Amino acid sequence: MRSKPLIGLNADYRAAKKDAPAFTYVCGGYYDAIMEAGGVPIILPPTADDDDLSRLLDMLDGVVLVGGADLDPRRDGYMLHPAVRLLDERREDFDRRLMMQIAQRRMPVFGIGVGMQLINVAQGGTLFLHIPEDLPKALPHKDLMDASHRHGLEVVPGSLMERVYGDGEIRVNSLHHMAIDDVAPGFSVTARCPDGVVEAIESSTDWLAFGTQFHPESDSASALDLRIFEEFITGITGEVAAVKLVA
Repeated sequence: MRSKPLIGLNADYRAAKKDAPAFTYVCGGYYDAIMEAGGVPIILPPTADDDDLSRLLDMLDGVVLVGGADLDPRRDGYMLHPAVRLLDERREDFDRRLMMQIAQRRMPVFGIGVGMQLINVAQGGTLFLHIPEDLPKALPHKDLMDASHRHGLEVVPGSLMERVYGDGEIRVNSLHHMAIDDVAPGFSVTARCPDGVVEAIESSTDWLAFGTQFHPESDSASALDLRIFEEFITGITGEVAAVKLVA
């Protein structure tokens, strides 16, 4: 019997406060979705040692980059927008180093929300910092009064997104105020909101690397959304099998 692939998960981090210790946490939807799709989730601590991180990645078959708050635009040469809600500095330091090693290895990676944005900026793309200002004609992409806010999705034929959703009307959740502007070299857009905002990207090479702006792991996701995790696991198990055949 083929072993289930080990899938790394980065996580959120909250620094110690006067009345509470520091802790790492991750929403259960991520690891539940990985297990349901046939993988074994492994939560990665925000180690500061690159050799330790490399050793962890040696044991994994792929990584899911989870959602969260916002990347600090100053790290990519842009000014800080007042609407930006920053990730904890320790998490962002780790996430950027993690993504650098993933890219160097061409390791399978699936980014969700800010995870997709990280893939894009790490590979040379750029971001809109606040959709209501940068794209004033866009549909609402975040509703503070409705955590289950949804909008339509238009997928590109021949893409992973089309394999998941097929034909018909598609609606996905929407929880963000930042979005991809310039797509990184080596990647292409595979789904958009009807207003043109990028909702999914995919490597245009043989690297299994893709991301969704929406959250297929959340309580507001549909059973169809969860098939994205199945595509990720299937892609990994296919790669592992191919490597064994070559060896």
